[in-house]
Amino acid sequence: MLKTIPSILSPELLKILMEMGHGDELVIGDGNFPAASMNSRVVRLDGHGVEEILKAILQLFPLDSYAPNAFLMEKVAGDAVETPIWASYEAIAKAGDPGFKGFGHLERFAFYERSRKAYAVVATGESALYANIILKKGVVV
Repeated sequence: MLKTIPSILSPELLKILMEMGHGDELVIGDGNFPAASMNSRVVRLDGHGVEEILKAILQLFPLDSYAPNAFLMEKVAGDAVETPIWASYEAIAKAGDPGFKGFGHLERFAFYERSRKAYAVVATGESALYANIILKKGVVV
């Protein structure tokens, strides 16, 4: 254990966050997200929800201030599922990084394609639907 580092962040995830450079992207996938087939670098945080993971990551991870820096998977056309978790994500991101620019929305298969190119994927136990996020890393100033 270390002081001031959220205990939910595993040593493996901390290593990945440190390795990432400006412009690299991190996916936080919900429990339904096909993490293992999307990316070869997967960190499992099963049993934890995206909200608590997002809050912990943003304590250490700067968002890109030069480009759109956060993305959600948009709902499939005609899907009537509600997405109240998105409002929570927005509040967490605004509180966690002053450079947060708001969430862009990516069509499902565009989100998957971007996830394949991401630096890493964090697999969670989040049960909410459409609870996937991509974060673009910025610089520490």
